[in-house]
Formats: sequence, C-alpha cells, structure tokens
Amino acid sequence: MLRALAVINLVLVLVLGYGMYSMKGSLADRINDVESTSHKAASDADKKLTDLSSDVRLINNRVGVTSTELARAREASQLLKRQQEQAAKELSNQLAAKANSTDVDTLRQEATTKMDELQKDSTAKIGTVSTDLNGVKQDLVVAREEWGRQLVDVKTVLSEGIAKNSGELAQLRKKGERDYFEFDIRKNSKQPLQRVADVQLALLKTDPKNHKYSVSIQVDDNRLEKRDRTTNEPVQFLIGRDELRYELVVNSIEKDRIRGYISAPKDKVLSAEGPKLHVQ
Repeated sequence: MLRALAVINLVLVLVLGYGMYSMKGSLADRINDVESTSHKAASDADKKLTDLSSDVRLINNRVGVTSTELARAREASQLLKRQQEQAAKELSNQLAAKANSTDVDTLRQEATTKMDELQKDSTAKIGTVSTDLNGVKQDLVVAREEWGRQLVDVKTVLSEGIAKNSGELAQLRKKGERDYFEFDIRKNSKQPLQRVADVQLALLKTDPKNHKYSVSIQVDDNRLEKRDRTTNEPVQFLIGRDELRYELVVNSIEKDRIRGYISAPKDKVLSAEGPKLHVQ
C-alpha cells in the first residue's frame, strides 16, 4: 500500500509539474501577443491622430474661406437693398411729379376704354355660352324622353315574357320557346340547397309584407346571392361554359317560403352567349 501511494503521489507530482510548465508557456505566448497587439494599436492610433490633425487643418482653412464668402455676400445684399430703396424712391418722386399731368389723364382714359371693350366681349361670350347651354338642355330632354320610351318598351317585353301564375306559365309553355321548371322552396337550415333544373336554390329570407325575398343560387362551383328581390321580378343569370341565360321568377312570397319557376333555353347551341359566368 505504501509503495502504491508513493507511486500515485509521484505520478500526480509529475502531472502537476507538466501542467504548470504548459500553462507558463501558454501565458508567455499570450503576453507576447498582447504586447504585439498593443504596439500595433498604438501605431494605428498615432497614424489616425496624424490624419485627423490634417483633416482639422483642412476644415479650418475651408471655414475661413466660407466666412470670407459669407461676409462678401452680406455686403452685396446690403448694397442691393440700398439700390432697390433708391430706385423705389426715385419712381415715387416721378409718379408724384406726373400726378397732375396729362399723361395720367391719358392713361386713365385708355384704361377706361379697355375695360369697356372687355365688358362688351365678356357679355357677347356669355350670351354665346347661354345659347349653347340651352341647346344642350334641349338635347338632354330629347335624350331623356327617348330613353324613357326605350325603358317602357323593355319593361313591356319583359312583362310579356313573365308568367305571374300557373295559367300564364301554361301559355308560355305552349309557345315552346323555353323550358320552364316550377319550384316550391321552404327555408331549411339542415338542407338549404334544393335542385331546380340545372341549378340549386337556397332560400335565405323572406319579407311577405314588402313582397321581398333573398336567395342563393348554386351554379356549378359558383354561388350567387340575390338579395331583396320582389315578386314577379325576373332574375337573369348565365351558367355553364356556353353561358346559357336562365331566368328565375318568384310569384308567391310567404313566411320562409317562395314559389315560382326557372326558365331555361331549349336550344343550347343558339342560346350560347359566351365562355364565362356572371349574374345580371
């Protein structure tokens, strides 16, 4: 045991000595690096200080030049101000000297004549503008009357193509121009969409007192909402790639219930209007 302890102590002493020796060498290297860095930093600082001194001298020289130029500009400004004051004073004296002369009377007469001519010219131009405005007003009245007649014609055509009851719907069917699909839809939160022809309808709300309703129209992957529509009002929309024009008409509005029909074109080819979907 004693020999073992002695061997262990010897090993520890050797390890400790080697560690101290290594630490001493590393410390010496670090001290050398620090000294080298300090010398370099001092050298750089001296160089920067020299450059800064040069810059300061250059700035001082420039400031001196700027101060001189500023003084010259101030003197020139004061001289210009004195010259302006002198010119204004001379002009005032000249006007005062001519206040009672014939030149002033002549100038006054010329000014009066020019004002009269300008007034006459303005009056003539105002009269021309008034005449043009009257013509524009008359054109607007004619255009409004023509638009009103066209609107009445359109409403008449729409009214003739709308069925307000089952009898009128039967008459439209006899014409054979379009297909008609009747519906009776109630508001249903569990199953809101109900298929009618090629579309699906969902009743959103009704206002029987004011004869208004709101519906959602599902067409392919697009949903369209039409709000606050009235009884027997045609609601047109285009569906499909060929943009076939469909028309929805509600004839009866009750609490959470609407009844009416959807009309669709019979000839899909002739009725095609384009390749996109929108609602009117």
